[in-house]
Amino acid sequence: MSSVFEKVESCYNQIADKVSFKPKVALVLGSGLGSLAETIDVVDTVNYGDIDGFPVSTVDGHTGRFVFGNINKVPVVIMQGRVHYYEGYDIDDVVLPIRVMKKLGAEILFLTNSAGGVNTMYRPGDFMMIADHIGSFMPSPLRGENNDEWGKRFPSLDNIYDTHLCDCIRNAARACNVPLREGVYVQMKGPMYETAAEVKMCQVLGGDAVGMSTAVEAIAGRHMGMKVCGLSCITNMACGISKTPLNHMEVTEVGEKMSPTFKNIVVKAVENMAVEETPIASDETDIPLFNFAPVEDVSGAIIDDM
Repeated sequence: MSSVFEKVESCYNQIADKVSFKPKVALVLGSGLGSLAETIDVVDTVNYGDIDGFPVSTVDGHTGRFVFGNINKVPVVIMQGRVHYYEGYDIDDVVLPIRVMKKLGAEILFLTNSAGGVNTMYRPGDFMMIADHIGSFMPSPLRGENNDEWGKRFPSLDNIYDTHLCDCIRNAARACNVPLREGVYVQMKGPMYETAAEVKMCQVLGGDAVGMSTAVEAIAGRHMGMKVCGLSCITNMACGISKTPLNHMEVTEVGEKMSPTFKNIVVKAVENMAVEETPIASDETDIPLFNFAPVEDVSGAIIDDM
């Protein structure tokens, strides 16, 4: 039995001893988006620091705890703050929370982040449903000995962002009357923000948004049989597009400003996910994908996911 497997089992057992609750949806909250966890019907909480061997968030805007509860009767476990590769953790520790949440019973992995806009048609304050990702710049979370109990040695990543769950997010945005982008998310190692040349590279590769999380989490979740979806809040335009110097404080501030809209979309999407099949709304109710106006008070904001 590998040390990675043993560590996941240990963390799972410690949480299971503290909390008797089986979630359906595992929700990871990005920078400035953590306040959603304060608004649900909370059943219990567990701080990362109280779990022996569990990685602890060190970044502003990431509280660092699991919140167990219900979103309109849908049982969820929320990561109020994630851990990142750039914090110095091994990639196995970065995705350890995902594996633990699957062990706790979660079938759906809903990933969120704050991200920098690479697509020049995007504007600060936009929301982008993640249709696909580029994670090639990161170490694979599946490298090393495979644990057959978790998943196959060579998992397929086609439809990694599940079609049905993407429909749930689309319908939620329509119901909330919020325009929704759809695009490709690029994960970079960080912690430095991308150079203008790197942003151009992301554009050439087909990226629409860039950040420092999410893709490796999606891979780990998919490997363990979870259905995955993702939503990015575009906090600013990336280097070479934005003329303003980049800083993390602005990322958190923009995430917080967009938090009420973000909450509405996520809550409605989670409700949709509780339904076995959620057909996509007809074209007649589609919200236009382009000609977006910048959201008030965030058009001068700065970049990237955390």
